[in-house]
Amino acid sequence: MPLAVVIAVVGAGAAALGGSGTGTSVEAVAPCSRSQVQWRPSKSVGATNDGRLVAGVRLPADGPDHFSWDPILRRVPDRGWRRWAAFTTVDRTLRVICRFRRAHRAAPRIGIGDLSRRRGGFFGARFGGLGHASHQNGLDADVYYPRLDLLERGVKRSDQANFGLAQALLNGFVKAGAQYVFVGEHTSLHGPRGVVMTWPNHDDHMHVRWRP
Repeated sequence: MPLAVVIAVVGAGAAALGGSGTGTSVEAVAPCSRSQVQWRPSKSVGATNDGRLVAGVRLPADGPDHFSWDPILRRVPDRGWRRWAAFTTVDRTLRVICRFRRAHRAAPRIGIGDLSRRRGGFFGARFGGLGHASHQNGLDADVYYPRLDLLERGVKRSDQANFGLAQALLNGFVKAGAQYVFVGEHTSLHGPRGVVMTWPNHDDHMHVRWRP
């Protein structure tokens, strides 16, 4: 794909999230972890719980503002085959995290867990743990709550989370246009009705779903 077209697409994403979208390079439009991504247009096919991913992009293992967390092996980084998503999912998620870190300089890097498999599709229990009922078409991202002890690893229990910072991060996803954000039943997190919802097994992370 011609570089000019890629730049135009990225610029459009910046405008949608409040950026200028007028830069002449990807780096000028959005620095932070985004410069490490090999961008290409993607297509999410079907539903989040019955779909697939075409030409996905892979989230970097880590970057200036994020690290990836493997929820099954409980280690950094998350395995590469679990870090694929649609262009817009990676783009928007990293933009929100970048802005959050700029606003909260003392906050630790944010942990990102499972996205989708390289070509999407079934991501159930045979891939570890409880598996994922969704995460099939590249529009879902698991984002871990910042820890009170500032360690860069996933939260295991809700009492380890800094819910003040987590709320600020959640607000960023809502402002950026997330379709849904699922949070734990035993957290204090909240947001607009119909967008932010409590869900079982989410006391350690928020599940962000982007619109196609």
